[in-house]
Amino acid sequence: MERGAGPSFHHSNVPTFRPGAVSNPATERRSAPARALPAVPGCRAPQWHDVASADQIAAEIEGVGGTIGASAGDDFLTISTDGLSDHAELAFALLGDVSRRSTFSAQELELARTRFLSSLEVELSQPDNVAARAFQKEIYGRNPYGRNTSVAAYKAVTRNDIVAFAARRIRPGGSLLVVAGDITLPRARELAASAFGSWRGGAAATPPAPAAPAKRATDILLANRPGSVQSNIVIGNTTFLPTDTGYYAARIAAHVLGGGSDSRLFMILREQKSWTYGSYASLRRTRGIGYWEATFEGRTEVTDSALTELLHQIDRVRTETIPDSELVAAKGFLVGSFPLTIETPRQIAGVVTTARLLDLGFDYLQRYRDRLAGVSGTRARAAAQRVFRRNALTIVVVGDAKSLYDKLKAIAPVRLVDIEGRPLDPAELNPTGGPVSFDRSQIVTRSDSFQALVQGTVYGGQLSKVDVAGDSIVYTEATTIGPFQQRSTVVLNADLTMRRTNQTGMVQGQQTEIHLTYADGRVKGTAMAPQPTGAPKPITVDTTAPPGTIDDNALGVLLAALPLDAGKTFNLNVFSSGEGASKVVTVKVAGVENVTVPAGTFPAYRLELSGMQLPVVMHVTQQAPRRLVRIAPTGAPLVFELVK
Repeated sequence: MERGAGPSFHHSNVPTFRPGAVSNPATERRSAPARALPAVPGCRAPQWHDVASADQIAAEIEGVGGTIGASAGDDFLTISTDGLSDHAELAFALLGDVSRRSTFSAQELELARTRFLSSLEVELSQPDNVAARAFQKEIYGRNPYGRNTSVAAYKAVTRNDIVAFAARRIRPGGSLLVVAGDITLPRARELAASAFGSWRGGAAATPPAPAAPAKRATDILLANRPGSVQSNIVIGNTTFLPTDTGYYAARIAAHVLGGGSDSRLFMILREQKSWTYGSYASLRRTRGIGYWEATFEGRTEVTDSALTELLHQIDRVRTETIPDSELVAAKGFLVGSFPLTIETPRQIAGVVTTARLLDLGFDYLQRYRDRLAGVSGTRARAAAQRVFRRNALTIVVVGDAKSLYDKLKAIAPVRLVDIEGRPLDPAELNPTGGPVSFDRSQIVTRSDSFQALVQGTVYGGQLSKVDVAGDSIVYTEATTIGPFQQRSTVVLNADLTMRRTNQTGMVQGQQTEIHLTYADGRVKGTAMAPQPTGAPKPITVDTTAPPGTIDDNALGVLLAALPLDAGKTFNLNVFSSGEGASKVVTVKVAGVENVTVPAGTFPAYRLELSGMQLPVVMHVTQQAPRRLVRIAPTGAPLVFELVK
């Protein structure tokens, strides 16, 4: 495509696969090789007469104002470069070198692994992403689109996996080269021949993928996020292949339902009812079976009402003819905004690549707007009836199941799981706490130092100390994470009952304090809790402490003294000192894992805590005297690791 701007080169592999899924056995280790590819892998390049590192390649193209990179999506692996027309020869040469001669050095692999693990850690901490992952798994089942990359997969993938994947999948046969910009076709062919002309290799065979499950009735998957003040809803179902001619009418129907700020979901759920900052619907194309979805995020107390309204609006768009005013607005937006998607050479290359790889036809771009403009209200309603399968919807809700379970049961059958997708018994939502027998011998005088990592980067630390003397045990903790500072001192009696807690800190620029005493079955004292307004809230505490009550600041020392064994569950009465309220905290011993931290590698019990503001995973060594080696709050990109 000849245009008056710098060229954009896109090279994409055609084989239809979620990288490492369709083309490989469905195992944890084999599910991530493509996504673990370095963004700019080093390669053997003739111009360097040796192996060029990723930094050298990036410096070479950036030195002439260009870029180069690689990415893997659900269907395609793309290697792309952009640059000025005067340097097209270099851009093509680098594109050829990276495509054909990548070396995937161990150092680059580890950098990529760290980056992807950090990104995944953030993703898993966000409830909207948790909902999206669960939704994909629900609608696609064993189909590759339903597989989610895991921490275990990224950690297990090896350089040999990457090299084998690249050799098998990055081949000229079945690949597509798109060039857009200020360059003639003869010149593009000449440069392509120079960069790729001697490359040989046919497209690798792709085994048939399992079909997505056939849904027979609408139901709800409720993922428990204890204590969450908001809920996330994803609702939808699978649709059709990308070449289906019903796409255009379905696109109009989806836009009317929730395509923007003038759509029904946004206007009703946000503008009229003030339940959310935004609720949307979209139609997604893939090379295989696509899907549609509607999303909502809002307060826990309105979740069931919002879901009921979502279903009502889906019913409306399926059964009522869309008024001309909404139809004209939807078509006007979609038709009018299309030119904005093909303004730059990079955008043009991307749109053309997608059209070709999805087999949308050579006239797709030319006829796209006319096809949308030709959709009538009757056709849009018929498409909604076909696509929005009201009696076979998948609904995923992520939120506080204790508050939501009974309300959602009145809407549709509910399956309850924890945040990682493991089945839960509804009875577990209302546990009863009580006294627990601790192993006093596990608590010894010691000092421990932890590093605090935020998104994989050290951002602070924690020092903890246990002093065992006479009739008391004193546990102190000093934590610094950026501007956050906190120091706690907990005193326990010799029988491990609570005596007092004192804490001072700085949270979001607000001074916090807690001073509590435990005696005669009661807890008394004062606290200053940080508030969004910027002024700490004073709390006076004078309440009953249920038998066996533990101050939440003492968990760091007492968890190691529980009679731990794989499969055991403990329900502890815990007083949340910052909130001035008692809670039941459930501790599940999920098993024993080898945990590597800066202090070493330890066989450790995996303790899964729920019932607090955020679920937490802690690892405690098997070897006595036990010690805490890792703390990872679920829902926050934060990890504490033992250093010494």
